Amino acid sequence: MITDNIFKILKEQKMSQKDFSKATGIAESTISDWKHKGNVPSADKIMDICKALNVSPYELLEDESDSTDYVTVDKTTDLGILIEVYSNMSKEQQSRLLGYAQGLSNN
Repeated sequence: MITDNIFKILKEQKMSQKDFSKATGIAESTISDWKHKGNVPSADKIMDICKALNVSPYELLEDESDSTDYVTVDKTTDLGILIEVYSNMSKEQQSRLLGYAQGLSNN
């Protein structure tokens, strides 16, 4: 599912695998393996992929075959509140928040 979404987004954005490789720092051969061998990206690369494609992790991981267009979130938890706030942000705000969160996690 995640690899299908990556290649779908690459096609939509008219981004080549070579450009994607440069933007993420992931070897072209690794990206090719995702497509041809069914391998999946390692978890530590998800944020790099999201940043390069300018999408949220949710957009990257969502299953379009699911008939529901929503996710139930427990808005009484910190994570639930964060997801709710994030989902109501513009793409630019989401990108900025992800960058800030990545910066914090690197400390």
